[in-house]
Amino acid sequence: MAADLAVTRALVIPASELRERFSRSSGPGGQGVNTTDSRVELSFDLARSPSVPERLRTRMLERLGSRLVDGVLTIAASEQRAQLQNRAAARERLAALLRAAAAAPPPVRRATKPSRGATERRISAKKRRGVTKRNRRASPDD
Repeated sequence: MAADLAVTRALVIPASELRERFSRSSGPGGQGVNTTDSRVELSFDLARSPSVPERLRTRMLERLGSRLVDGVLTIAASEQRAQLQNRAAARERLAALLRAAAAAPPPVRRATKPSRGATERRISAKKRRGVTKRNRRASPDD
């Protein structure tokens, strides 16, 4: 499983920059949970990684700021009973998180003014609705 992690076509993280820690999981598995180290903690030092371009690093550090501890991003996976499956899940989750953080910001929305026709249609619909509600009221002479 010591393969490089492909985040995007342009960003590939070498396996040497990923740190894995294994511990006992609290999930399903019965007595096997007490004896096997199936929980995986995958760590990646985003702040000091030479494989991340500088322009992406600043964007990613800003977007992932609340998840980082001293510039290190850590993902834990303990959903599966097998350590191998948890390793794969942690790697996929890390790649998805980094992919989302590295994505280009959406284009800036330019505010537009509603057209005259749209404004008139809105106002006439409001007037029709008001007339409908007015007709539902009980007249004072009843």
